Amino acid sequence: MVILSKPAIEQFGCIRNKQAATLFPPLIPLVDLSKPDSRQQIIKACEEFGFFKVINHGVPMDFISRLESEATKFFSLPLSEKEKTGQPQPYGYGNKRIGPNGDVGWVEYLLLTTNQDPNLLGTENPESFRIALDNYMAAVKKMACEILEMIADGLKVQPRNVLSKLMMDEQSDSVFRLNHYPPCPEVVQSLNGTSSNVIGFGEHTDPQIISVLRSNNTSGLQISLRDGTWISVPPDQYSFFINVGDSLQPLSFWRVLQVMTNGRFKSVKHRVLANSVKSRLSMIYFCGPPLSEKIAPLPSLMRGDQQSLYKEFTWFEYKKSAYSSRLADNRLMHFEKIVAS
Repeated sequence: MVILSKPAIEQFGCIRNKQAATLFPPLIPLVDLSKPDSRQQIIKACEEFGFFKVINHGVPMDFISRLESEATKFFSLPLSEKEKTGQPQPYGYGNKRIGPNGDVGWVEYLLLTTNQDPNLLGTENPESFRIALDNYMAAVKKMACEILEMIADGLKVQPRNVLSKLMMDEQSDSVFRLNHYPPCPEVVQSLNGTSSNVIGFGEHTDPQIISVLRSNNTSGLQISLRDGTWISVPPDQYSFFINVGDSLQPLSFWRVLQVMTNGRFKSVKHRVLANSVKSRLSMIYFCGPPLSEKIAPLPSLMRGDQQSLYKEFTWFEYKKSAYSSRLADNRLMHFEKIVAS
């Protein structure tokens, strides 16, 4: 369990959520990457949930625990030390305020590029942080590329690196985020074990291709099903969770994949609720294409005279639109084509 001292966001009020999660949720899709049928399971999970859990992922547990330890040290620093990292514009340290558009949550975070200079981090030993970041991100990037190639295989798309090469590109716009949710004193447990809901991070989709999430063994993450029902995701500190980004709808994972698959895959709405007892620490690798990359449905997925549901746009154009919107906005709406009935 991660225990951190005096949260930097305790001076802020809490945002409460009135939408409760279902009491009897379906099972989260589980994909064993070592099994021969994993690609079919991934495609099914992308189509039905836009979200799945992976085991036998190949990321050494030592890399995970070392980075979690470094992140814990960082978030345990006094606020004045953390703020030396710089304001999140968009990269740096931030708390409570999520982006420039009025969204707030019970969270503090560190947003980095995937080639961040660790000397900019407010830590006593930036070299140790750099090694932990490099090892973790290299292993997660490798796993993410394997998953994207499995997706291409499952969709019968050639070449099989059509998606993974976007991550491997030197100009890839991937980013890495560390989120810390301190225990929230305003989450009051009732006698029957239920609690009031306080928003840690409001509902949203991720704009990139796919997101690779890992957290400590603390609950809070929820995803929205196709019918709008929210379900809680049981924590698992040894596994990773993958969610489709906006671009995989055309290009990014949940939403980008949605565009690249012309709506076959859907990006998943998700949120995090605060916990009254334990800190939640999550680490998210957002797999982004180069800024100049054109986001459009893959030609091999178009049938006959089928037309794209989306106008062609670059990742830079979509990213600019996404980050100028509020969390829960439908950001792809601005790029949808008007189809005559």
